[in-house]
Amino acid sequence: MNSHGIIGQDQAIELLQQAVNQNRLAPAYLLAGAAGVGRSLVARYFIELLFSPGLNPSQSSNLHQRLAAGNHPDVLWVQPTYLHQGDRITIDQALASGHKGKSSPMIRLEQVREITEFLSRSPLMASRKIVVLEQAETMPETAANALLKTLEEPGKATIILIARSENSLLSTLVSRCQKIPCRRLNDQQLKTILEAKNYSEILKNPVILSLGQGSPGGAIAAWQQLQDIPSEILEKINKLPIKPLQNLSLARDLDKSLELEQQLWLLEYLQHHYWLHHCLDDQLSKQLNNSHSHPQLNNHAYLDYLEKAKKHLIGYVQPRLVWEVTLLKLQELQTPKVYS
Repeated sequence: MNSHGIIGQDQAIELLQQAVNQNRLAPAYLLAGAAGVGRSLVARYFIELLFSPGLNPSQSSNLHQRLAAGNHPDVLWVQPTYLHQGDRITIDQALASGHKGKSSPMIRLEQVREITEFLSRSPLMASRKIVVLEQAETMPETAANALLKTLEEPGKATIILIARSENSLLSTLVSRCQKIPCRRLNDQQLKTILEAKNYSEILKNPVILSLGQGSPGGAIAAWQQLQDIPSEILEKINKLPIKPLQNLSLARDLDKSLELEQQLWLLEYLQHHYWLHHCLDDQLSKQLNNSHSHPQLNNHAYLDYLEKAKKHLIGYVQPRLVWEVTLLKLQELQTPKVYS
């Protein structure tokens, strides 16, 4: 952990500190990395770094509190939104209200226009204005092109884009940003954060850790998703029944009990579960020339069926039918063939 309490992003912190110390600030920065690795924490630290010079301890404390509360007048934090009854609502607002958007949230053209208006006014408390765009990759091309004009002449302002990768944005946007990589965390860093956030139980679940892929936020989100899956469904699907009628019954329960997003997540969970409990075991057995390993399954076909099921669900094929076909196919792979 560095002195600012941000774990695993020392390189990003050092690059931003050098920019401020050497007074070589770029008009825009791109914090690129997987969700949940601390990109927003790095952005808040950078803002505090930009606003702190010349402040006494009391003013610094007030600045920290304002940034943490999200009510600094010279900072505009932009998040993807849904449209609900003509109003824009953020992902957090949608979750709080139980709203389930029919389309994915995005940073809209209207929000980019609000950024332009925000930057047209002089700073009230700080020496410059700051705009942060979370999940910048959700901008459609029209919004991205509108933002491009602002990036070319931001005035006395700094714009921070947060995105999963450089490739997820238009190359014209990326070329106008100073790129700051945010890395996935190693096992010890991940352990430190999960324990600090009281999620030590995740460390005992290799499938959830695999889904997190070095992202504490990703692992916590996956763990919360797992808790929302009824335990009886999870138990059955982890030990697929042999009889076809049982599979058909499970397909019905999956369709009735889970929302589409939960079904998609469950398929990804099954892919990671299968990989960890079969593919890796088989690879290890081959390396050790272990003739007593469990009978080989067609790993490629098994994972392929799960991937096809995801594509069918995304394509709005009737979920119950997707699960029926998928479970029966998986059962066939697990049932030993008897030859006469």
